Amino acid sequence: MNGELHVVDDVPGEFAERVIEAFHSRPDEDFSLALSGGDTARSCYERLALVGGEQIDWWQVDVYWGDERCVPPGDAASNERLGREALLEKVGAAHAVYPMRCDDGAESYQLRVGELGHFDVVHLGLGPDGHTASLFPGSSALDADPGLLVCMNEDPTGANPLPRMTLTFSGIARARLALFTVTGAEKQAAMQAVYDGADVPAARVEAERVVWLVDRDAAPRG
Repeated sequence: MNGELHVVDDVPGEFAERVIEAFHSRPDEDFSLALSGGDTARSCYERLALVGGEQIDWWQVDVYWGDERCVPPGDAASNERLGREALLEKVGAAHAVYPMRCDDGAESYQLRVGELGHFDVVHLGLGPDGHTASLFPGSSALDADPGLLVCMNEDPTGANPLPRMTLTFSGIARARLALFTVTGAEKQAAMQAVYDGADVPAARVEAERVVWLVDRDAAPRG
């Protein structure tokens, strides 16, 4: 499989520790963190806010998003809203916050990511269909030009509704650490597919380092 597999009892706790470690070992003064969405992400950010509130200097943290649904920022489906509620409002501040806004188009976020150069951490999840970020099986973003770091995308099956903006594989590959968090028995089949090297989007992620934090319910067998 792509990356290091760690089966852990406390995924949010392990996530928080990894982000704190990445912050303290960062090569530059600033620290760039790209957020995800979903219930597991919310738990991870709440834990990071709890244990990392004082261990991280948030005034040195630039916050990005790895993908976003094309909804208003206050919508319940918005990853921006989740990140603000679960993390940013709890830690109080960040050096800069760069939400994805579909109305601005992918080009403006492409320029921002291009100027950044590297993410220190990109947080990723795993869908039951093997997608990560908003890179869905059979979608056009899977074959994006290598120079494209951000694009618009949709799930061709309709199982994941709403158009999206997402980092491409090339955008994620700019991460020093791509950090997956996977929990729950409903993710086990997808995690098994990744572990077995099946051709699902999450199995194609590359970065300087790829780490999978997986709970026992979602862990691959054998």
